[in-house]
Amino acid sequence: MFLCSAILHQCAAVGLCVQSPSPPNSVRLVNGTSVCSGRLEVKSNQSNQWWSSVCEDNFDQQDAEVVCRELGCGALSVLQGALYGEVEAPMWTKEFQCGGNESALLDCRSSSSDRNTCSPGKAVGLTCSEPVRLVGGDSRCAGTLEVKVGDWRPVHGSGWTLKRAAVACRELDCGSVLSVGQRVESSQISVWRIYGDCVQSGSSLRECLSPDSTSFILDLTCSGKPISDIIYVPI
Repeated sequence: MFLCSAILHQCAAVGLCVQSPSPPNSVRLVNGTSVCSGRLEVKSNQSNQWWSSVCEDNFDQQDAEVVCRELGCGALSVLQGALYGEVEAPMWTKEFQCGGNESALLDCRSSSSDRNTCSPGKAVGLTCSEPVRLVGGDSRCAGTLEVKVGDWRPVHGSGWTLKRAAVACRELDCGSVLSVGQRVESSQISVWRIYGDCVQSGSSLRECLSPDSTSFILDLTCSGKPISDIIYVPI
């Protein structure tokens, strides 16, 4: 799977796209808006590729936090049954007993359960935050845009329009965009380049990345706070 998949043909042609970290092979979230949200399924048979839904009654916040970590997502934000469709057979029949520090859900202790079915509306649905943040501003909704894929990197500041920046503000749950600008570093640093056609097609920021280096870094102000001292760059 490649990042910026929505415009793969464009970025692969110039050698900018990179392979994303290998997806976990034991858990997934389905029917959500990204890899970080959906109904939880666990692979119950590695050889036959059988995926099982998990019943909410056998699942708690610590278990969900491990799932978010395993998927490479941010912190858990929602844990609720039936958010992403009804349960589909087969059903996972063990109760997870995670301590909260495990790197993968199947690393957690588990106990057998007599549960072979799950009541409608009881399949685990969860939403983890996307690993995106604004840092260095006056609030969490202003500052330098950074995205984490392996490590945190700032975002290339060139070519951003208000329309593209609005996507970032929404993903950060920071309302609408107020201003978009860039600052200049003294030397080039490693950054992520985010492709506008990709994010405007509905993909998340993290799905639209390629590695790059530049001295131009994106700064962004969303409507969570008044416009600060960020230099406005005409679009």
